[in-house]
Amino acid sequence: MHLTLRQLKVFEVVARRLSYRRAAEELFLTQPAVSMQVKSLEKQLGVALFEQLGKRVHLTGAGQEVLAYARTVTQQL
Repeated sequence: MHLTLRQLKVFEVVARRLSYRRAAEELFLTQPAVSMQVKSLEKQLGVALFEQLGKRVHLTGAGQEVLAYARTVTQQL
């Protein structure tokens, strides 16, 4: 497994904003770039990190655990 700091940072911003669009704006990235980073992270971990219900995004249980890890790692930088 090879998680990158970029993936964790992108994931953390999406989780905080609960929006791919707003995360993309904050990170100065395109929405597809943000989605690709999250999908890559999910594939590497083998779990879904978000549920999409209509236009709303929610963290899964696994997503909440990864968020705690991501915040620990990204805050140490």
